[in-house]
Amino acid sequence: MSNTEAFDVVVVGGGPGGSTLAALVAKQGHSVLLLEKEVFPRYQIGESLLPSTIHGICKLTGASEELAKAGFPLKRGGTFRWGANPEPWTFSFSISPKMAGPTSTAYQVERSKFDKILLDNARKVGAVVRENSAVSEILEDDERVTGVRYTDDQGVTREVSARFVVDASGNQSRLNQKIGGRREYSEFFRNLALFGYFEGGKRLPEPTRYNILCVAFESGWFWYIPLSDTLTSVGAVVRREDAEKVQGDPEKALQALIDECPMISDFLAPATRVTEGQYGQIRVRKDYSYHHTTFWRPGMMLVGDAACFVDPVFSSGVHLATYSALLAARSINSTLAGTVDEEVAMKEFEARYRREYGVFYEFLMSFYDMHQDENSYFWQAKKVTNNSVSDAQSFVDLVGGVSSGEAAFTDPEALAKRLHGQNEEFAAAVETISDGATDNWAPLLGSSVVREAMTESSKVQMHAALGEDAEEETPLFEGGLIPSPDGLSWVQAPAS
Repeated sequence: MSNTEAFDVVVVGGGPGGSTLAALVAKQGHSVLLLEKEVFPRYQIGESLLPSTIHGICKLTGASEELAKAGFPLKRGGTFRWGANPEPWTFSFSISPKMAGPTSTAYQVERSKFDKILLDNARKVGAVVRENSAVSEILEDDERVTGVRYTDDQGVTREVSARFVVDASGNQSRLNQKIGGRREYSEFFRNLALFGYFEGGKRLPEPTRYNILCVAFESGWFWYIPLSDTLTSVGAVVRREDAEKVQGDPEKALQALIDECPMISDFLAPATRVTEGQYGQIRVRKDYSYHHTTFWRPGMMLVGDAACFVDPVFSSGVHLATYSALLAARSINSTLAGTVDEEVAMKEFEARYRREYGVFYEFLMSFYDMHQDENSYFWQAKKVTNNSVSDAQSFVDLVGGVSSGEAAFTDPEALAKRLHGQNEEFAAAVETISDGATDNWAPLLGSSVVREAMTESSKVQMHAALGEDAEEETPLFEGGLIPSPDGLSWVQAPAS
């Protein structure tokens, strides 16, 4: 192998974002090199998925059949002990007519297995994948990124030139500094997570046995994710100001938080914590809601957690990673084919990615605001509608204009009023399903924040299922682009 090579695209990072992008670009006949610093399978958090990832994007990459064979638990939705009602309530993916039948489910996955399936699929469809290969430097020529320098699995330093470099190296990315701009953290979601794994915990009754369970308590909230009949991922989310709750002996800290939450304590009563192997460590993740101020420059793009991440209560992490990879792949494929100008294609990628991030950010603000616990400092601090204008302004600065494009995003007082209306609408919709009745989901589907969060996911699923027979899309932004019939590129919208 030469110390200097050339590819159309170099992807840094083999997680869901990187492997998805590599597959979607390689399927168009372009040469792709994916460099991953670790050797798969490897541990990763983020085990609860959304239907659009499985039935939409993974179908487009060709990985859906292997995922179906893997035996991952089938997730039909989410169950929450959250809000004014003390009883748990369930959200089902099947409330959407666009996700009915077999496409109304997702998986709970062990990420070590899931990520390896996606990486192997990228190889299968034509990408060159090199593991144990750490990128050390981004190569530049004036304003444009032209390649990377990396160390291969034999310790040899090599250079690769490329038309595009994609940073998909995750939340600990350092390469994203070469894109320009900076990483900005959310003040609203500046939380800490302490998590571990347990064997033998209880399960919800059928048909919600494998739902993610999210339980609010005084100091924050818990996730409880069944990864198999016996293995469960359990994590507590607390405010950064309560960091003392997760310091010291991690075993005692996690147990103290479990003891604070009766429902989780009951579910874990028969369980024992895993203390060996990839799940044997209690881990901490902090400051995990952020966005980079720019997602691209000539010759380089950020996807997945390298670009942004938002609080995990609605399992949006892998969705945002794979969705951004799809957007980036469309822009790269169109540019390499010479059908769309690079700047136009890249602006479409960034605008759509920021919009989706903004939609989930706003959705989660409404979700947090819905919980009623006036005695808890954690939940008082999450009251959107009680925030001062200056607090609302910080939200405006973060997502300004990308979610809805409405004038309210330039007016903090108008924004606070609109969010108050959304939050009341959302809370009222949840109340209709709190009794467990499955015929009262229409108000929840009609809730503006839920409807908005499902829009793009539904489009991706329909495109993957129907291909050229899918309903023709309209530009998301004035004068913008639309997906090609095969979903892998951008095209100009036909004149109306």
